[in-house]
Parts: sequence; C-alpha cells; structure tokens
Amino acid sequence: MRLSDASLLMRLRTRQLLLIAKLGDERNLGRAASALGVSQPAATKLLQQAEDTLGTTLFTREARGMTPTASGEVLIRYARHLTVEFGFAREQMTALRTGLRGLLRLGSVPGALPQLLAPALSAYKREHPRVAVSVLVETSDVMIAHLERGEVDLVVGRLLEGSHEDEYDSRMLLEEPQVVVVRRGHPLLDAAEPLTMADLVRWPWVLQPPGSPQRSRFEAAVRGAGLHGRLDITETASTVATTALLEASDMAAVMPESLAAHYGRLGLLQVLPITLALRVPSIHLITRRHRELSPVAQEFIRLLAPSA
Repeated sequence: MRLSDASLLMRLRTRQLLLIAKLGDERNLGRAASALGVSQPAATKLLQQAEDTLGTTLFTREARGMTPTASGEVLIRYARHLTVEFGFAREQMTALRTGLRGLLRLGSVPGALPQLLAPALSAYKREHPRVAVSVLVETSDVMIAHLERGEVDLVVGRLLEGSHEDEYDSRMLLEEPQVVVVRRGHPLLDAAEPLTMADLVRWPWVLQPPGSPQRSRFEAAVRGAGLHGRLDITETASTVATTALLEASDMAAVMPESLAAHYGRLGLLQVLPITLALRVPSIHLITRRHRELSPVAQEFIRLLAPSA
C-alpha cells in the first residue's frame, strides 16, 4: 500500500534528514557523522532506516566516499530547505522575543537600489519600524541561488536564461538602458570625435563576474563590434568597490542608467556620450512559486509593486 506524504514524514526522523543534508555536503559518512556528533555506525543505521522508509537507495557507497543517487539529490535539496526554513523560524521567534515583529530578507541587484528598493524600503520602515530587515546585494545569478535555497524572501533582479518558469513567479518592475561611466575628469570625456567601442576597449574595465547578465551581454557587444582582443578587466559584484576603483583610476564600468544618475548627483561619476549595443533583461520582482511568503514580505511587496 502506498503511504501518504504525512505517513512518510511521520516515519522519517529529523536526525535522518540532517544526516542526508550533511552527506550532500561531505560525500563521506564518517565526516558527516562527526559533524553531527554521532558515531559512524549510528549514522549508517540512520541512513539505512531512511532508505527503508522511502523504499529507495539515496547514496551509492564507493571506495572514496558516497555519491547521491537521483533520489538522493532530491532529498538533499529538501533537507537543506528544511534546515534553512527552521533557521528562519528561529530568527523570527528571536525577533518577536526582542520586541520586533518579524524579519524581512531582501535580495537585490545593484541597479535596483536607487529607483526601486531604496524608496520602497524607506516607506516600509516608516510604516513598520519594528520589522528587522536584511538586504543582500549581488548579481542576479547569485541572488537566484539564495532564493532557491530559501535564504532570502524575494529578489529584485533578473531571471536567468534557462530558469524554470514553473519554479518562480516574476513581475517586471523596471527596464532601463545600460551606460558607460568613468570618473569626473577622465580623458575619454575630452575626446574630439564621437566615441566608439574600439575607443573604449583600450581602457581598463571594472565588470561584474562571469555568469552575470550584464557581463555576458557586454562581452557579446564587444565581439559584435568585431573586437576580439583581451580586455584588461577587474571583476567585482560590489557597487561600492566599483565606484571606489573608478574614482581612483582611469577604469570604465557599465551601470544601469538610474544607478549612474545616482552617482552623478553625488558628483562621483559621469556618463560617457556613447550608446551601447547592450540590452540587459528588465528588473523583476522574483519569488519562489509554491513557497508561502511571510506577512512581512507580503507587506513589502505591497509597497514595492502595488499591482503585483
């Protein structure tokens, strides 16, 4: 007789799921057992009981360690989600004990900060000063991975090519051009002739790491201009690091127009007079489908995207 999900969960034990998650990291039963503070024979028994309960092999035993089966990979992801969600619950309980009313975990790409995240978060904190807020800022590929692991409630960023639409809900928030920025007084600002991509690639660049949508499209734009030489690139996903490097050198960088305008108002950077053949996907509000949002996250979405 096929057991229901509830019946199977009643038979699985937390220790077994913790062991499976740790085995996914270590790929070695002895190290996983040691990390959990149990003996290796006890860990072997826990794993065997889990496999018997589920009626499938989760790991194959090899001379150099243990390799998850396809079913094992699925359960490792579930067990990791479980530990992350439990940590989230503890954070919320701690927040309640200290007089706060919840914890909001936001993920954002740098380009969403000036025009989207900062105004919405400012309004949110005025209305809900007792909600603790954490903001992670990274490239879209890194932020989507955080969302997948349940480490942020939502992402203001870009869906990646190949992302599964059935896993995410997304709503477009902002579409804007990318511009080239340099420090004030940069030699390129005094160019007598209209700038071309060939002019730009002679200078050092600060670019986001490989895998980010902006980096991939910038490199495609360079190739599309018929330029194949090696660029002098410093990689960072940090807007602070990018701005500091631009201020201290003759490097150039690519930024969303609103972010460049923000630093322009501060007198730090200036936009070069050139139109890039570089179209980065629009910024979206992204959440995990089939994962219930906390009330504090739902309230933030109300302010960020009222019609979402």
